[in-house]
Amino acid sequence: MKRIILTILLVKAVSLSSFAQQETRVNAYGAYSFEDQIDSYYDASNYYEGKIGDGLLWGAGIEHLPTPEVGIELLYMRKETTAPMTYLSPSYLNIQHTTFDMNLNYMLLGFNRYVRKDGSIVEGFAGATVGAGWAYIHNRDNGREGQTTKFAWGLRAGANVWVAPNIALKFQAQLLSVVQSVGGSVYFGTGGTGAGLGLYSSIYQFMLGGGLIYKLGK
Repeated sequence: MKRIILTILLVKAVSLSSFAQQETRVNAYGAYSFEDQIDSYYDASNYYEGKIGDGLLWGAGIEHLPTPEVGIELLYMRKETTAPMTYLSPSYLNIQHTTFDMNLNYMLLGFNRYVRKDGSIVEGFAGATVGAGWAYIHNRDNGREGQTTKFAWGLRAGANVWVAPNIALKFQAQLLSVVQSVGGSVYFGTGGTGAGLGLYSSIYQFMLGGGLIYKLGK
């Protein structure tokens, strides 16, 4: 009986020690996102081409590290930009040119792998993200708007520089993609939602930037 009690106490002690070594971080992000060329060509009378404009992408996340080498993060990111488009479909007699207002939003689950030498203030990392991306489009010409939600994924790599025991500066390169985000319920066309082109094209957003990390607890 004593051995059973001692074994239970030992397991609890190891579990508490392991939990005490875990940490939680709050991450704030800001990055410059480059423009992305997109197009979808069905035939000579049904196509669109243009670009998603560049701009600031910002966001925040909370990250839990079950071990010093592995991080799991829930994060939200957003970009407000414009999308100048040229398009043609059987619904229109002439080629159309319109600049749309566009908001891109991401809700992602991230997985990071960390590498850090003993005594160093620099912590390298690489990781991937998966989740949902939703695009909101507003047509300036007629005031119509639409929104669609699609699968999103991303890759990132960089380094954290710990300037204090619980504060670090983040530097990273990142790629975010919304798969088949153009089309479906949001079309690039003067007819607005439910009209225009129903063709698909994925968005790829490459960005350079960083952020600020605050480690909770001691």
